[in-house]
Amino acid sequence: MRKFGLIGFPLGHSFSKKYFTAKFEKEGIKDCQFDLYEIPQIGDFEQVLADNPELEGIAVTIPYKQQVIPFLNALDPACEIIGAVNCIKIESQKLKGYNTDYIGFKHSLELWIDDLRPKALVLGTGGASKAVKQALKDLGIQYLSVSRSSSENQITYQNLEEDPSILKEYQLIINCTPLGTFPKVEGIPNIPLDQLDSGHLVYDLVYNPSETALMKACIKAGGKAKNGQDMLELQAEAAWKIWND
Repeated sequence: MRKFGLIGFPLGHSFSKKYFTAKFEKEGIKDCQFDLYEIPQIGDFEQVLADNPELEGIAVTIPYKQQVIPFLNALDPACEIIGAVNCIKIESQKLKGYNTDYIGFKHSLELWIDDLRPKALVLGTGGASKAVKQALKDLGIQYLSVSRSSSENQITYQNLEEDPSILKEYQLIINCTPLGTFPKVEGIPNIPLDQLDSGHLVYDLVYNPSETALMKACIKAGGKAKNGQDMLELQAEAAWKIWND
């Protein structure tokens, strides 16, 4: 039996297990299983590996996309630039990290915006945001990070409130935070929703629910919005390819 899995915390509403279980069944892929390894701290990862020596591939989700790096033997060069891992290939007891979030987001965004290149606000600074920012760079899209604290090329949510010109200039809003994820569907990033208009585009990496509170707010203002479902599917297929190369 070939074994694959996902580490993260919490994993109560995992996309990956449902996706891969359905893929194995639909495509007639025999002798494969995909399991969830919900670990409260990254140190527990070593025990997962010890208990499951037959693991060939592991997906990585919140909050371990950066914390897992010291446990790896090697990083794919592109992944090294991004600084976050969401896919691990295990071969001859060696662990190599990859980032398929980058592949999934980049392809998904290109399909959605076509030739448009609006300036973007990236909400959140976790592992997913790192892949998003690299994709934006490679697509030639200018961006600003938004977080609770300011730094180089990073502003605060308060800055958005105080300076309406920012949201006028940056029309693409990408939510890389987990705010709005089921079951806390009322969650929403602290941006001034009254500044949204018909020119805004919201790309929410959250996929459950299919329409988040942030997406609804943008649509209500006349703008357009999409969730992260197809990004997840694209990155999952990229991971499957890596595990089978």
